[in-house]
Amino acid sequence: MLNSTTITKAAGGVLGAFLFFLVANGASGKLFSLVSGTHVAADGTEVAMMTAAPGGAGGGDAAAAAPVEEVQIVLGEGDAEKGAKVFGKCKACHKVDGTNATGPHLDGVVGRPVASVEGFGYSDALKAHGGEWTLEALNDWLSGPKDYIPGNKMSFAGLPKAEDRNNVITYLKSLSN
Repeated sequence: MLNSTTITKAAGGVLGAFLFFLVANGASGKLFSLVSGTHVAADGTEVAMMTAAPGGAGGGDAAAAAPVEEVQIVLGEGDAEKGAKVFGKCKACHKVDGTNATGPHLDGVVGRPVASVEGFGYSDALKAHGGEWTLEALNDWLSGPKDYIPGNKMSFAGLPKAEDRNNVITYLKSLSN
């Protein structure tokens, strides 16, 4: 039987869990951040990369005290096979055979102008954005479509892991050659 004590305990548990996750999220944001930059590949081309940096963007005293190994990700040089598996999340709305579905087809997307697939009804926000789907733009889009171009129609929340985004970008890049 539900009484006021049971309801109070349940509400306290839910609020306590929410508070814990809120504090944990803030603490992890202070400890780590992704820093973007460029890297010159062996063939002389400049490629984008992301570095997981401890201590947030400013580094912090704790980061200076202990050496930490940095993980570098060169955009477009991930694992296309793993990217194809992660792309499974995208297949509900996107195809790679030149036909549109709920979303536009994504074969040939790398280097293609934004909102340029014939016959697809893009949101006004995407049409107004313009530009090109570079490796960096795809990475920013995949990390959070609603944050990257507010007002777009895509309901997907994004891929939080940099490695997953890079692998999907590598997979899409392989379809653009």
